[in-house]
Amino acid sequence: MAVARTVVFMARRRFFVDAIQRGYAQITGHDAHHLTRVLRVEPGQKFEISDNLNVYLAEVETARKDLVRFQILEKIEAAEPVAHTVLFAALIKFERFEWLLEKATELGVEEVTPVQTERSEKGLEHAAQKRLLRWKRIAREASEQSRRARLPSIALPIELADALRTGTGHRYLLEEAGAMPILGVLPEARQPGDRVALLAGPEGGWTDRERVAIQAAGWAPVSLGQRILRTETAAIAALAILNAWWGAAR
Repeated sequence: MAVARTVVFMARRRFFVDAIQRGYAQITGHDAHHLTRVLRVEPGQKFEISDNLNVYLAEVETARKDLVRFQILEKIEAAEPVAHTVLFAALIKFERFEWLLEKATELGVEEVTPVQTERSEKGLEHAAQKRLLRWKRIAREASEQSRRARLPSIALPIELADALRTGTGHRYLLEEAGAMPILGVLPEARQPGDRVALLAGPEGGWTDRERVAIQAAGWAPVSLGQRILRTETAAIAALAILNAWWGAAR
């Protein structure tokens, strides 16, 4: 009797490098140590690397504790994102914000900007300045895990009034009540690469004053259902819906 065999395809790991020069690229320091000591990268192995512009197939030429050097073999075609999503998320406690950042990156978000709101915990906007490098590392690791071609942009916190002035074409406010379901508001006419902005509020929701300002700025309120969701849950759910909606337009 013939025995069926299952073939499992394992995608090559992808790493980000600072630059490619004369057909070579390198990773140094802590990141190189992680590659050689944790991932056991060795000379001769092939991986995909990105310089945050293009993706390449590369072979490891050197693998030492503090240096991994790659030789570029060929350029690889990389899939473009289904939409250029911009997330404005109210500042929340950093543990939860960093979880949000990781998952939003996996879902393909292009830009993440924390927003100081009236109900944001006081002092977080100042403490966030010391967290920016950590946030960029979280985004980089999530980008490598999810095999992104480019890293998302992570900004320092801004005021709500500044976030409302974004010129993005499709702008959606995640609202707890009194809003149309998101699937009833998303456009029928859409193109891959459209810019789409999401605005996720703080614990306790928006104040009346903030709602007036958001409405005046022309953001479309949308609902994710009857449940009251945390900021990070609402943002991740909305990003997944946007990916599916714009992905279907391809």
